[in-house]
Amino acid sequence: MAAAETLEGERVHPLLSRHIVAGLPADGRADTGRKSLPVGRGSRHRDGMRSTRAASPAYPVRVHGQLDDSVSRWLWLVKWLLLIPHLFVLLFLWIAFAVLTLIAWVAVVATAHYPRWIFNVNVGVLRWSWRVAYYSYAALGTDRYPPFTLADVPDYPARLEIDYPERLSRALALVKWWLLALPHYLVLGLFLGGNVELWRDEHLVLRSGGGLIAVLMLIAAVALLFTGRYPAGLFDLVLGLNRWVLRVAAYALLLTDRYPPFRLDQGGGADGPMPPRTSDDMQLATSAAP
Repeated sequence: MAAAETLEGERVHPLLSRHIVAGLPADGRADTGRKSLPVGRGSRHRDGMRSTRAASPAYPVRVHGQLDDSVSRWLWLVKWLLLIPHLFVLLFLWIAFAVLTLIAWVAVVATAHYPRWIFNVNVGVLRWSWRVAYYSYAALGTDRYPPFTLADVPDYPARLEIDYPERLSRALALVKWWLLALPHYLVLGLFLGGNVELWRDEHLVLRSGGGLIAVLMLIAAVALLFTGRYPAGLFDLVLGLNRWVLRVAAYALLLTDRYPPFRLDQGGGADGPMPPRTSDDMQLATSAAP
């Protein structure tokens, strides 16, 4: 066999040259006194898994809620009345949301792109709805009245941010909102409840419409009324349930192609830090200002 030449110009046996190239001594034995990178196939596989996991992006729908230090004992009794102006505005916003979502669906199927201006408006409607829900009977997490704006309000205790998708799947747009999201709908039925009526001999004997969130809100309201405190563990659970609901809503409404995880991420900040306000948020804030 022909000899191989090293960098120093010495000629060595080809088998020994492999050890030199691999970073091993010429005798073929590993040097236990120094650290070296794993070269085995299994090691490369494990390193690849770790690097892939580390590079995995965060879920594009981020839901945050910060519990007020002192929530009123009794204000929740009249919040339904205080929210009438918001509910009136949201009625028209959700009508517009439905029309814009239909237009966006056609655009995604035809071009694989969600119109940016429609995306900003629809995310704003969801954001507004989340602030109202957080203030009222989906969380009771704050007594600060929700602002009348589609834009993100960084200092408000409840925030919602959804990353704009540069490209969406045309095929998924046809099936994800009714077929792929069906398992999540079954779970959300437990969270949100629905109207269940039982009739016997043409008489209503049972009516039930409350889900798990409603039950937890009743417990939280009673705790506030008699103790003046919102149980921290209960708040974390409620935020996790609402986060699940909003993730599924964003997926079903075509705002993302990332399938919602079957995971209860509890706590107000389980999604990580919120990003800074974007230029689109600033434009929405400017347009919404009186």
